Amino acid sequence: MKKVKSILISQPKPEGKSPYFLIQKKYKLKIDYRPFMHVEEISAIEFKEQRISLLNHDSVIFTSKNAMDHYFGMMEKLRLRVPDFTKYFCVSEAIAHYLQNFITYRKRKIFTGEQSLASLIPVMQKHPESKFLFPCSDVLKIQTHTSLEESGLQYTKAKMYKVVCSDLSDLADVKYDILVFFSPTGIKSLFENFPNFDQGDTRLAIFGSTTLQSVKERGLRIDIEAPNKKAPSMSMALDQYIKEANKRKR
Repeated sequence: MKKVKSILISQPKPEGKSPYFLIQKKYKLKIDYRPFMHVEEISAIEFKEQRISLLNHDSVIFTSKNAMDHYFGMMEKLRLRVPDFTKYFCVSEAIAHYLQNFITYRKRKIFTGEQSLASLIPVMQKHPESKFLFPCSDVLKIQTHTSLEESGLQYTKAKMYKVVCSDLSDLADVKYDILVFFSPTGIKSLFENFPNFDQGDTRLAIFGSTTLQSVKERGLRIDIEAPNKKAPSMSMALDQYIKEANKRKR
């Protein structure tokens, strides 16, 4: 295992405290942050092509702040007023609190899950008469959500924004010891920017089963995988790997 001196994380730089900052200080590394994908809004005309009536849904599912931004943004584009009786189902408390940017929070019916869509399903099933709208990206629009499919609930996926590969051409001659990925779209962006990417000694840190599958399909080597039994988070997996790779030879 070669010593690790530099890491590129394919996400925006964290705000506030982060375990990655501690890893950087602990091992005296260079850690850069660079989103491999970015979000773009869609036009009202593009949305209308889906033939979805927003006001025919009395409940909205939010799995991200992006989805919330673009849902309320689309309502504004279409000059629609969000009904006061609309119920909001958010996958986490943090996303629920973000609603304060758009509505009078204390006057609305808001329900939360425990960090995942699956944890939100039982809460939603207490409202079987509701018609749910699921604002999402073009990527999520085509994915199957088993928990939703099996819930028996009435829901509609609505593409509100699109995920686009970022321009990474300035990284063409920059080398990192470890590249960290959290989604299949990050792998897609890597090859869209660098079609002839040769892994060589570059180590890949991969989070999640879908990302793992995407890497395997590309025939790449996976050096660090999370979550695992010893490391439920990517930061813990990196810490354990670097500790082993950077230890001094006796």
